Amino acid sequence: MPDRRDFLRSGLGAAGALGATSLVFSVCYPTRAWAQGIVAVRVWPAPEYSRVTIETDRPLEATHFMVDHPDRLVVDIEGLALDTTLKDLVSKIEPNDPYIEKVRVGQNRPSVVRIVFDLKSPVAPQVFSLAPVAGYKYRLVLDLYPAQPVDPLMALLSQSEKSHSSHSAVTPAGHEASSSEQAPASRHADPRLQAGQDQSGGNVTKRGSRPAPRMLTIALDPGHGGEDPGAIGAGGTYEKRVALSIAKRVKARIEKEPNMRVMMTRDSDYFVPLNVRVQKARKVEADLFVSIHADAFITPDAHGSSVFALSEKGASSAAARWLANNENDSDLIGGVNITSHDQQLTRVLLDLSTSAQISDSLKLGNAVLHEIGGVNRLHNDAVEQAGFAVLKAPDIPSILVETAFISNPEEEKRLIDDVYQEQMADAIFKGIQHYFAMNPPLAKSGMMG
Repeated sequence: MPDRRDFLRSGLGAAGALGATSLVFSVCYPTRAWAQGIVAVRVWPAPEYSRVTIETDRPLEATHFMVDHPDRLVVDIEGLALDTTLKDLVSKIEPNDPYIEKVRVGQNRPSVVRIVFDLKSPVAPQVFSLAPVAGYKYRLVLDLYPAQPVDPLMALLSQSEKSHSSHSAVTPAGHEASSSEQAPASRHADPRLQAGQDQSGGNVTKRGSRPAPRMLTIALDPGHGGEDPGAIGAGGTYEKRVALSIAKRVKARIEKEPNMRVMMTRDSDYFVPLNVRVQKARKVEADLFVSIHADAFITPDAHGSSVFALSEKGASSAAARWLANNENDSDLIGGVNITSHDQQLTRVLLDLSTSAQISDSLKLGNAVLHEIGGVNRLHNDAVEQAGFAVLKAPDIPSILVETAFISNPEEEKRLIDDVYQEQMADAIFKGIQHYFAMNPPLAKSGMMG
C-alpha cells in the first residue's frame, strides 16, 4: 500500500502529508460552481522568473505551499476539473526553463486539481488572480521567482567581461596584439580623454599613454512581451516580436563599439512591468534608455515613424496622449501582482522627473528622429512628448521609438522585413552615436564607470 510520500510524488497527496517544513499561502476568491471552463494554459520561461498562467471563464480559488528536499511548489486549485487543456501543461515545460524541471497534474479531490512543480532551484513564488482585460478572461498567475533574485548589475558586468574577452585583439600566432595594433578608441569618446586628461579633468600620469574612454551603458527596452503582446497587425504580427527583433539588432551594433555595452530589459518573450524596466536601467546606471515599439492607432490610415520623450506639462498632441495611455496599460494586460507592486516607488519616480532629464531626452530624440527619417517617412517631424511611464527615470535621458504603424497594412509588411529591421536598427544606433558626439558623457562616481 503506497505511503503518504508516494501520494505527494504523484501530485495527489493531501496537504497534511507534507510535514512541518511546508509554508502555506492562499489566494481566495468567491467560490463558484465546480468545473470551470479552462480557456488556455501558457508558460513563459525567462532568466528572471518563470510564469504560468491558467485562463478560465470564471475566477478560481487557489492555495500553494513549498516543499523542500527536493524543492517543489504545490498548487491546489478549487472548483476545477482536470481536462486535456490542463494536462497539456506537462508538455509546455521546456528543458531550458531556468526554474521548472517538470510538472505533474492530478485530480486531488473531486473539486480540487493539484499541480506539483519539481524545481531546479529554490523559488519565491507569487500566486495571484487577474480580472478580464484586453481579450483575456480570468487568469490565475503563478510567478516563480528565484529565491536569490537576478541582479541586473552583476549580469551586465558578467556579460561585459565575456564581450570584452571575445573582442580582444589577437595575432595569428595567438599572442595579444601590441598597443599600436589594437583598435582605436571610439570617435565619440569624451574629448577630454583625447586631450590627455582623465574624466575628472586631471592629466594622465603616464606620458604617451591614452586612457580608454569611459564605458557607456545603453538600456534597450523592447516593448511588451509575454502575456502582453502589444498591438497586433491585421496580418497577425505581434508588436512584442517586432520590438524584440529590432532591439537585438541595435544591441549587436552597440556591442561592436569598444566603449559601449548594452542592458536589455528583456531578451526573450516574457513580461516585464513598466516600473521594473525603469529600475533595471537605474540599477546599471545607464547613460541612455531607448524603448522600442511598433505604433498602432484606431484607423489603418495612420503611418510613419515617431520618437517620444517625457512631458512635464501634458501631451504634445491628442494622439501622443492616446498612445501614452495605451502603452501605460501594459501592466494591466501583462499582469502585475498588485500586492507586491511597489506603488510607492512608482509614485516617487513620477515625482522625480526633472526638466534636465527631459531636455537631454529631447536632444537624444532629435538625433534618433533625424536618422530614422531616412528609413521611413515620419509621422511627426518633431519629437513628441507625453506621460509614458517607462520614460520616467529621473536621471537617464529616455526616449520611446515607434518604428512604424503596425496597424497600417503596408507598414506591417515592412516591420517584419529583415531589411527594414536592419535599416531601422542602424538608424537608432547612428542616432545614439550622434547624441554622444554632441553631448560627451561625464565621469560617473559609481562602480559602472
